[in-house]
Amino acid sequence: IRDRISTVKNNQIPLEHYYSACMPQEKFREIYEAYEKWRKENKKLDFDDLMVQCKRLFLERPEVLRAWQQKFQYILIDEFQDISPVQYEIVRMLALPENNLFIVGDDDQSIYKFRGANIRNILDFEKEFADAKVIKLEQNYRSSGNILNVANSVIRNNKGRKEKTLWTDNGSGEKICLRRFDTAYDEAQFIAQDIKEEVQQGANYSNHAVLYRTNAQSRLLEEKFVAMNIPYKIVGGINFYSRKEIKDILAYLKTCLLYTSDA
Repeated sequence: IRDRISTVKNNQIPLEHYYSACMPQEKFREIYEAYEKWRKENKKLDFDDLMVQCKRLFLERPEVLRAWQQKFQYILIDEFQDISPVQYEIVRMLALPENNLFIVGDDDQSIYKFRGANIRNILDFEKEFADAKVIKLEQNYRSSGNILNVANSVIRNNKGRKEKTLWTDNGSGEKICLRRFDTAYDEAQFIAQDIKEEVQQGANYSNHAVLYRTNAQSRLLEEKFVAMNIPYKIVGGINFYSRKEIKDILAYLKTCLLYTSDA
């Protein structure tokens, strides 16, 4: 329900035109209106309101909009494929009248639709700004040729995208090995076992790196590494078992265990 409220606000959808698969329209409207009533009575704004109220301010107070337009002569936006419709409208208002707008983005990396992002913002950008000049950054400096070939083969199947082909001067590199697992536990087990076998054959632990999308995914890997006595280091984050809340819980459980043993 929270996500659907966010969708309505980010896309500025009238309640009478929004239909949710999770509940009857009347029920959703009742919850939405009760939430908005509580929010206003308590003088609170949620994250989406920061954008909605900004747009409202610019529309109702032209002098405020003009002041901000004069403050920024040039506007640069990174990860443009991830902005919502209401954010896009604010950007368009700020960029007027010169439209000195510089955006950086990749439609093939648009993965935040569930947070309100609309891929049409970047796909239709050249229609909205007819004088826009497009510069494709297709050369990749980090990956090998085989990795890019696989990436190109995957993203080529995306529907509604700007044509591009990634390439590199780094050489072909090793072939890609793809494995599928039924559960995250199976995946973590395989990774830990594979590292262990590589080390037993003469490799160093430091030759291995595991990349994951979110910090929460490290827990299962750490659990398997600890169980198999594999040393590891979390880069850009905190060891799961070193987090304050985890240390507190473990200390509490140890205390309970000691108490039970004494009893």
